[in-house]
Amino acid sequence: MAPLLPVVLLLLPLLLVPLALLARRRRVRWTPPLRLLVVAGSGGHTTEILRLLSCLSESYSPRHYIVAESDKMSEDKIRSFEQKRGETFSNSQFTLDRIPRSREVRQSWTSSVVTTLYSILYSLPLTYRLKPDLILCNGPGTCVPVCISALLLGLLGIKKAIIVYVESICRVETLSLSGKILYYFSDYFIVQWPDLKEKYPKSIYLGRIV
Repeated sequence: MAPLLPVVLLLLPLLLVPLALLARRRRVRWTPPLRLLVVAGSGGHTTEILRLLSCLSESYSPRHYIVAESDKMSEDKIRSFEQKRGETFSNSQFTLDRIPRSREVRQSWTSSVVTTLYSILYSLPLTYRLKPDLILCNGPGTCVPVCISALLLGLLGIKKAIIVYVESICRVETLSLSGKILYYFSDYFIVQWPDLKEKYPKSIYLGRIV
């Protein structure tokens, strides 16, 4: 046995290295990317949501954007944002889809119900196809039919998506109409002013984040 001792001592490090690598691999678990669905809106909503996205890593990929079909300005902003992001992340992936607007400015409440229902029916197959893990929105009317579609898919046991709603920075004392609706359905409801936190205890106050 004595002559075998030097051989064993020589091979021992070679045996320990794979075991050490295996133990390290068990400790560091690979996190799969999250399919992110972003609902953008006209005006400052899109600017704010893109500021939030600029802080996210490529783990939130692919990014699926949804805008109202008449919102050309938001589409241009998103494509410009993703083009710049692609210069930093070579494997950056995104898609952009349009849905009918649920409510136009100054549209009557009665007709808004009809157009919103139509937008929900349009959003349902789209949300089913995208199957997002996470939905991020910040107040445009377009987010209501999208989030309701995602909730329906969750209730049917098809796909449960986490809904994160960030109320716009311009909402200091009252919630937007979209916020008043999704306050009861979102998983995380974030406000940027302390007065809103006092009025809506379920909300999460993080200060100004955009």
